[in-house]
Amino acid sequence: MNSSKLLTGILVTVFAGMVFSVMDSIGKHLTTVLPVLEIVWGRYFFQTLLMTGYLYRSSGTAFLRTKRPVLQFVRGGMLLTATLLMYFGLVHVPLADATSVMFFSPIIITILSVIFLKEKIGVHRIAAVVAGFCGVMLIVRPGASGTDPYLLLPLAAALANALYMLLTRQLAGQDEAPATQFNTTAVGTVILTFFVIPVWETPSLPTFGLMVLIGLVGSIGHFSLVSAFRHAPASLLSPFLYSQVLASTALSVLYFGDHLRLTTVLGTAVLIGSGLYIWWRENRKARAKALLGGEI
Repeated sequence: MNSSKLLTGILVTVFAGMVFSVMDSIGKHLTTVLPVLEIVWGRYFFQTLLMTGYLYRSSGTAFLRTKRPVLQFVRGGMLLTATLLMYFGLVHVPLADATSVMFFSPIIITILSVIFLKEKIGVHRIAAVVAGFCGVMLIVRPGASGTDPYLLLPLAAALANALYMLLTRQLAGQDEAPATQFNTTAVGTVILTFFVIPVWETPSLPTFGLMVLIGLVGSIGHFSLVSAFRHAPASLLSPFLYSQVLASTALSVLYFGDHLRLTTVLGTAVLIGSGLYIWWRENRKARAKALLGGEI
């Protein structure tokens, strides 16, 4: 692979992670003035609006056709569930803690792959899964004095996000990419439009501007990732999305005035380390399989 392309992919991925942290920061700020359902509706609606314009310009109406509508609907529903759980959690817990717990998803994906996809994992990845679990326990601190039960919401969001990613993997190569990109937020937009009406509160002009901004920022993050994956494979770039954890930690402390616990810092380090180790083992396994002609 061209080293300059790989470097570009890495830098754009880091940028995407930072953009997603800004998006969640705007969302957390909005939870002080609007219902969570309305905030998430704003994010989904305006991101879908921008996505529709982009996809129509680049591929016509092809993005409206899908070979797997049920799978697309369930996948979009899983992402919506993860987003709602995350934002309901952000009402009560620091941005840094919630973002760190959300990155338990790679560990959950490994566990679900064993249960549902019958994949086999060795002792190394089992150890990484156990370490990741310990990292989450350090952050959540169940049973400890001052434990915040609302951290269970981003933990549940990590599970929903892992299911979303597994369904995305299942759709790869089966469906047209424009349809998958469109349905990422379109499904949630349709569902939320029905449920947001009873709780709707008319926002002030500046607040409405933030609702538009959160959709715009989400779109920028999405397009940045798509652009990064054009320069290098997702399997090489995924670890650099941990920039979102670092950026969210900085914003949590500097903007929201949150205090970091030592257990949160240690838990986040363990969680990131275990996620990186699983990524390394996956790539090593894939390279070995390629060298041996598809058999390991």
